[in-house]
Amino acid sequence: MPKKKVEDFLYEKESYEIRGACFRIYNTLGGGIKEKIIEKVLQKELIKAGMKIETQKRIDVLYDGEKIATYIPDMVVNEKIMIELKSKPFITKSDEKQFWGYLKGTSFPLGFLINFGPQKLEIKRYAHTRL
Repeated sequence: MPKKKVEDFLYEKESYEIRGACFRIYNTLGGGIKEKIIEKVLQKELIKAGMKIETQKRIDVLYDGEKIATYIPDMVVNEKIMIELKSKPFITKSDEKQFWGYLKGTSFPLGFLINFGPQKLEIKRYAHTRL
């Protein structure tokens, strides 16, 4: 089986910028700060990197082509990447399951669940491509 190359990753440049911005913020401000503060600082960092950012955008969650709910992620990057921010001791399985469900129910192929915890920064990248 051939090895995957970095250029094979979905939205590789944007993913690199998002991760880099998170590490810069965490190294400067630390963890355990309010989500709204993280959201504003991350938005500023990603705009500086040339990305289009929408915060608290209402997104329809679909099932069988029908709207069943509305999800409001913390951030949408370049109209194709969903970001959910947390500031808690650690990401739980429940957080992951909920985020994965939202990602599958929307048209977004990529999402990040990011936790600015008091002990460490957690960045979870989820790709959902529809075949």
